[in-house]
Amino acid sequence: MEKILDIVDAIAHEKGLKPENVLEALKTAFVQTAKRVINHNFTFEADIDNKTKKMHLFQTIIVVADDDKRLQDTEIAGGYISLSDAIKLDEDVELEDQLQIDHSLEDYGRTAAGRLHNEIEYHVQRLVENELYNKYNSKIGTIVTGRVTLVDSDQNTYIEVDEVRAVLPMKNRIKGEYFKVGDLLKAVVRRVNIDKTNGIQIELSRTSPKFLEQLLALEVPEIADGVVLIEKAARIPGERAKIALLSMHPQVDAVGATVGVKGVRINAVSEELLGENIDCIEYTTVPELFVARVMSPAIISHIDIERNEKNEPVKAIVTLPSDQKSKAIGKSGINIRLASMLTGMVIELVEQESSSAQTNSAQEEQKDGVDALQALFS
Repeated sequence: MEKILDIVDAIAHEKGLKPENVLEALKTAFVQTAKRVINHNFTFEADIDNKTKKMHLFQTIIVVADDDKRLQDTEIAGGYISLSDAIKLDEDVELEDQLQIDHSLEDYGRTAAGRLHNEIEYHVQRLVENELYNKYNSKIGTIVTGRVTLVDSDQNTYIEVDEVRAVLPMKNRIKGEYFKVGDLLKAVVRRVNIDKTNGIQIELSRTSPKFLEQLLALEVPEIADGVVLIEKAARIPGERAKIALLSMHPQVDAVGATVGVKGVRINAVSEELLGENIDCIEYTTVPELFVARVMSPAIISHIDIERNEKNEPVKAIVTLPSDQKSKAIGKSGINIRLASMLTGMVIELVEQESSSAQTNSAQEEQKDGVDALQALFS
């Protein structure tokens, strides 16, 4: 027992754990071993003497009346003691008091030793996984970097990230990009799971808008420092993205700072995203103005906003010249899709009548008026 306790600090140092947590894991291992080896119906407690560094295992027994039926049940009788027998041990004992009996797992031979070893290994591993879970769960939405160790037949990419192996599923990979063993790549932590069968599982993504935001934070000091905020971001991975930016300082141009001199900053991010085009838009809380900016490069004539019962904007009716409609929609509808994603509204396009059509309409109305007057006085 003493040798096991002597290596607690070594285990804590090797696994990067707190010694007090390792000690608690050991206590749990001793209790579970006692339940398996002695009796699973009994209640056990483990305690460590900090001076001697010895582990003490106790069984808790309850004092009951001499005629209590539980004393006759062979499966649980060992967990109870009659009042008359208890008084022999302690004159001041009363009914329902709890006494403790010292046990030593060494008395149960190799079976107990083997089970104890397995229990310690299991609980220390669970402790390691919980520590890793907490560590990476706090990193959800942030970038990690690692080397590719495996690409399976389904094109799922496994990456070694520090002390764990994470997976980049094919669905979270930008269309057209491929990786091979040894490649160094960046991705954002999307999800962290833990279970008894598979342990800790970390899912990465390169298609999430968060990945774009984190890349911008790496390239643009103003974003990293909080001078420029990314209010919203929308992506169609590998093709195009739109980001809404807000400056927190009157002398800082949010869009200019993000794009950089001659586009050097935004181009660096675009290169990481396989040439994805990134539109930078100045954010505003005025929905009409925001929609007009988001619909760029199309030129908008007029915007009507429809709101729900909570006064939240849910639909934008965009009036624009007919020659601007194709720009508003974009190739394969990509521009209007991103605009809808970024604003959170349904966008409806309405073509504005051409000037010639308006003139013809006015002339027809004028002619109808003249004909009506002539009919009236004829």
